[in-house]
Amino acid sequence: MRSITTFDIQYAHRFYGFKGEAQYLHGHTGTLTIEVEDSVNKGVNMVFPCNEIKKTAWDVIKNFDHALILRQDDPLLPAILDVYEKQGIKDGHPQNTMKGEAFDTELAKAYPDCRLVVTKETMTVEGMIKIVHELLKDKLNIVKLTFTSGDNAGSEDYTANNCIDRCPLCGIALDENGVCPKCGYKKQAT
Repeated sequence: MRSITTFDIQYAHRFYGFKGEAQYLHGHTGTLTIEVEDSVNKGVNMVFPCNEIKKTAWDVIKNFDHALILRQDDPLLPAILDVYEKQGIKDGHPQNTMKGEAFDTELAKAYPDCRLVVTKETMTVEGMIKIVHELLKDKLNIVKLTFTSGDNAGSEDYTANNCIDRCPLCGIALDENGVCPKCGYKKQAT
């Protein structure tokens, strides 16, 4: 069975080197749909609580919300960073409350303090799906990701290979010590 949740994110990007409208800096509202699969947890009668999927995913997804996403070779990148430096906001500002967990993968690097994500490939709907899967594949049993942005949409199906030990009282993932971070349940040694 599956649990499904969605996120709406606002972001700006451009397709550097592209010969069309998308070569100009522009913004989008994107919708990311995450589908996770597992057995129904007998204690709480659900696969995985959608609000917990949201919390787990949002910690990294929020780096893309109200952010600028540029490819690493885009000549706008040094100019943007220079302007941020001159404004005194490159290393953060007290009003920047949308900071997610910083990440650095083979596909992208997040700079939460300056609301910037730098990608190795042009940020397309397919690119977003690849990045999100890389960031969340070890945290959730993702079986499908769908991302829509403007008139564009993409999706990818995956095989759930993780065995995530979950709390029988609230359904969320137990930590490495077998303890539920939400309710304190402790898994009994077998």
